Amino acid sequence: MRAWQVFEFDGIPRLTEIMPPIPVKGELVLRVEAVGLNFADMLAIQGKYQVRQVPPFTPGMELSGVVESLGPGTTGPAPGTRVLATCPAGALAERICLAADRVHAIPDAMSLVEAAGFPIAYGTSHLALTHKARLQPGETLFVTGAAGGVGLTAVEIGKRLGARVIASARGEARLAVAREAGADVLIDSEAEGLKERLKAEGGVDVVYDAVGGPAFDAALRACKPDGRLLAIGFASGEVPQIPANLLLVKNLTVSGFWYGGYETHAPALVAASMAQLLTWRAEGLIRPHVSHVLPFDEFPQGLALLKNRKATGKVVIRVGQDP
Repeated sequence: MRAWQVFEFDGIPRLTEIMPPIPVKGELVLRVEAVGLNFADMLAIQGKYQVRQVPPFTPGMELSGVVESLGPGTTGPAPGTRVLATCPAGALAERICLAADRVHAIPDAMSLVEAAGFPIAYGTSHLALTHKARLQPGETLFVTGAAGGVGLTAVEIGKRLGARVIASARGEARLAVAREAGADVLIDSEAEGLKERLKAEGGVDVVYDAVGGPAFDAALRACKPDGRLLAIGFASGEVPQIPANLLLVKNLTVSGFWYGGYETHAPALVAASMAQLLTWRAEGLIRPHVSHVLPFDEFPQGLALLKNRKATGKVVIRVGQDP
């Protein structure tokens, strides 16, 4: 079967032929239809992600597909079931073998392209805002990178949870996407005076930061007493350094959040979160945004869209031909 392979860290992935997977007990085989791209995919290819794969490996951490077969003695969705899933790596291939408990059947109205970019971004924002930050109705949520993959879902879920959402993104076009997702206040990330602007809006109860750098520091200083800050990622390449004295005098809480860690040590929590999200999607209460859909052989171009910040929401690679 065809699969993208990384043969050396920071090298150029190559489309190659590899052997198809064979499931064992507890596993199933999916025919991969589409793959969602994430900033983490770039880090994995560079050898900089939290979990380092051993080259050669197939990148890709989230996908949609159709159950093709079950391993011996495996209980799981029947062959033909449309599902979404996450995985540490391996999605960018025509077939993948996964533990049956990692897959989730998708609503009939949900396309496989949409489903491919759904679990990581929505799962991250939902668990981070509900479980970690315990965002409450009426609170003010500040989201950095609000037009990106996870940021846009944080805006949408924040509104769904009853918060007032301040969204930061670069340029009018990206801010318009955040507005469409429900943002109440829009701030251009290239403008100066972020701390002052946030304070003028009454301060912030919860910060959802996937960018890092100066924006995190400004948001920290604009937090209300008992504010909660979520470190989701560092797309800027700059990891914030946090002055503990500010945490003390304002009783602030800074929490790191990595979705992959919860998949390992709290799978029941992840499953309950995903069930809620898929119910919301089936009821039309959330609307995933996919800005680019590219064919399988254009995976590198998809990565370039993320790297150069040319995409909003999700970039999806179509592997199969199903809708």
